[in-house]
Amino acid sequence: MKFPDLCTCTKGKTSEEENEKKKQRIKIHGTVVLVKKSALDFNDFVPSMLDGAHELLHDRKSVSFRLISSTTTFPNNPKRGMVGDAAYLKDWVNNRLTKKSTGESHFNVEFEWDKEHGIPGAVIVKNKHHVEFYLKSITLNDVLDKGCVHFVCNSWVCPAKKYKYDRVFFTNDTYLPSQMPEALKQYREEELISLRGDNVLRKLKEHDRVYGYEFYNDLGDPDKGKEYERHVLGGSHEYPYPRRGRTGRKPTKKDPKTESRIPLLLSTQIYVPRDERFGHLKMSDFYAYALKALGQAMVPALKTKFNKTASFESFKDTFELYKDGIKLHKSKQLEKLRKKIHSELLKELLRTDDAELLRLPLPEVLQADEFAWRTDEEFAREMLAGLNPVVIRRLEEFPPTSKLDPSVYGNQNSTIKAEQIEKYMELISGERLSVIEALERNRLFILDHHDTFMPWLPKLNSLDPENMFIYATRTILFLNDDSTLWPLAIELSWPHHDGLQHGAMSQVYLPASEGVEESIWQLAKAYVAVNDSGYHQLISHWLNTHAVIEPFVIATNRQLSVTHPIHKLLSPHYRDTMNINALARQTLINAAGIFELTVFPGKYALEMSSAIYRNWKLTEQGLPDDLLKRGVAVKDQSCDHNLQLLIEDYPYAVDGLAIWSAIESWVNDYCSIYYPNDSLIQTDTELQAWWKEIRDVGHGDLKNEKWWPDMHKFEELTKTCTTIIWVASALHAAVNFGQYSYAGYLPNRPTISRQRMPEAGTKEYDELTMDPEKVFLKTITSKLQTILGISLIEILSRHSTDEVYLGQRDTKEWTSDERAVRAFEQFKNRLEGIEKNILEMNNDKKLKNRRGPVQMPYMLLYPNTSDESHEGGLSVKGIPNSVSI
Repeated sequence: MKFPDLCTCTKGKTSEEENEKKKQRIKIHGTVVLVKKSALDFNDFVPSMLDGAHELLHDRKSVSFRLISSTTTFPNNPKRGMVGDAAYLKDWVNNRLTKKSTGESHFNVEFEWDKEHGIPGAVIVKNKHHVEFYLKSITLNDVLDKGCVHFVCNSWVCPAKKYKYDRVFFTNDTYLPSQMPEALKQYREEELISLRGDNVLRKLKEHDRVYGYEFYNDLGDPDKGKEYERHVLGGSHEYPYPRRGRTGRKPTKKDPKTESRIPLLLSTQIYVPRDERFGHLKMSDFYAYALKALGQAMVPALKTKFNKTASFESFKDTFELYKDGIKLHKSKQLEKLRKKIHSELLKELLRTDDAELLRLPLPEVLQADEFAWRTDEEFAREMLAGLNPVVIRRLEEFPPTSKLDPSVYGNQNSTIKAEQIEKYMELISGERLSVIEALERNRLFILDHHDTFMPWLPKLNSLDPENMFIYATRTILFLNDDSTLWPLAIELSWPHHDGLQHGAMSQVYLPASEGVEESIWQLAKAYVAVNDSGYHQLISHWLNTHAVIEPFVIATNRQLSVTHPIHKLLSPHYRDTMNINALARQTLINAAGIFELTVFPGKYALEMSSAIYRNWKLTEQGLPDDLLKRGVAVKDQSCDHNLQLLIEDYPYAVDGLAIWSAIESWVNDYCSIYYPNDSLIQTDTELQAWWKEIRDVGHGDLKNEKWWPDMHKFEELTKTCTTIIWVASALHAAVNFGQYSYAGYLPNRPTISRQRMPEAGTKEYDELTMDPEKVFLKTITSKLQTILGISLIEILSRHSTDEVYLGQRDTKEWTSDERAVRAFEQFKNRLEGIEKNILEMNNDKKLKNRRGPVQMPYMLLYPNTSDESHEGGLSVKGIPNSVSI
């Protein structure tokens, strides 16, 4: 809503009254912090931010600020706080950037304010200039008896003509809806209304601040041809999915249910609410343009260089990739991109110089030993401390059984025999154990991808039958006394040749250390890694962090005021999530996007994740519940976190439980400040609207599930908030930032298998006997897919130089509540203690899973709170607050 230019009226007053009124007026001095517009432009704020700020300084009234009283209302409108006179930017506090890394610039501002209006609680900011600016904060000094008053804005302010309402920012005070000062309530309500938008179906523009919901109907591009058609995900029982942010683009010509796409050249301009867009962050712009570059220039250049079936000839050939790089063919697209590059960071990533070389850094998995990744111990250890440590579970029955409907899929139970694995258990443990005894002692575990992929194998293996063959895999492992896991058997399964309804065909492979049997065993492990890589990217990473969090981002901005305690608690954990998801839909997970080109599910990738989402439960996403569900922990009140880990040296679980406990304590301490009793939760209108919208709209395809909490009790609120923070921060860090370290060498984490396991008596088997390295590399991901995939995960594995980590806030004045500040400081102290423990454990040689044969210390859940330098780049260290890449 536009607010009238109202101020205290003096018309008709006597000179005595006017003099008395003047005595009541005071001057309030303040500082306004602005940030340059483009993060890729490292020039001063003046020329880069406001397109010639000399115009701004000469026209002082181009940006105005008007304080709103929190205690005094207009006589004719008791629901609206009194608005003071306009104030304007005066001059520079410092003509140069305060911090070059952030591009901040400080202006002085001076307000005239009536004492009788009391303490300001909000401010109207009006931009009459012709370009937007990023308003970081406003600080008022010596305000009556309150001292400093802080407005934490962190928002783009577009020209006033772009809005149908005035931009209002509130102080950093915290209020439940019922506790908001009466003079500010209407402003609070109207701000939320503006963020929800008008629900008119229209293309949203860059200046819009609308948070709306939409199905995943923008992945396909049917106007380009049938091969680009994709199902709409969300809004149906057949294809359920979390909602994404609305963009409002027109439908395609061929399919009115599919939203049209923007050209790849404009991929960085896909709509998200303005404050969610990259641009004020140096590395975030780098991510956006790097992803664009990957799709726009590097994919064509690599396709020109390699055909889709070309393979590496030997492991030595693969190592050369990191030493000498690859000479790319010159192309107009690549040259055009190179001329546009203004960022040294982007140049570093693409590594294109006059020789047109693409160079890749040596992944950490190769740095200590080029072949340690091939050991059985490392193969198993990465299920506990690698990229995807969230799938392994305790084996509770033998042989493993399938949960697939036998009336549809026939017999899908495992064919592994007890006698096949018992001799290896004795060899590993030195103790003769039966399978039953091993089960009773919790010594058997399984990595089971069978049921996930078997229903899809007929479709997957028909995508490119000459160049792809995927198995559904089961891997049984034995837990040794020193907490190391050792593989006992791998089962590769494929559909019956007469049809899936006739069950599975299976072959069991056992460990071997020499001869052709050892080569076959290495291939069996590679087929398992292919399954695990697909599941990791598709489910553990994309679905269970990126996709499921976005509805919470949208609902929080639509239903919770920035002054609401839960908004203040959760908003740091949403930073840049909508934007990175939008970029992913545009260039990574779209039809014929990079994900489909490099990972085996191909065109069925997102459709498969929809099938998995059908069984998603928010109440199982917290770490303790996840560990219990997978059977790798049991409840035990005598243990830390009330859980006993059945694998004592399980780095992800050990570090994760410490992080979970710290988050849980912080959330409980914080929420208890504002919700001393359950009735305040039940009567909190914004909180209840938020929860209803998450359940009924954001995750609306699952709204009738019985597991949803009622959100009536303190424990329901704190458990939910703890889970949201865990998923957005620690879980995402655990499955994202180790990608280059482990999968930067793709033979360790292949994403596609291109042919069947060689069988005795065949030409392929003879070739395996003669040249096992060549057959291994011919079986896994091709050269083109390898280089493209590695280039992608190098981008996705990078930390921003200005990242905000768990236990940190981007603004120290995030709240005026000292109780919350003290609770947050305790949270940070707990995290710093966890950092020390992690370093000690990583140096403890008894804990073999902390480093493994590759000698890579487990740092993916190292908070990095105490490090203030944050150089960014490729690092496994650090838990960012949010899903920001």
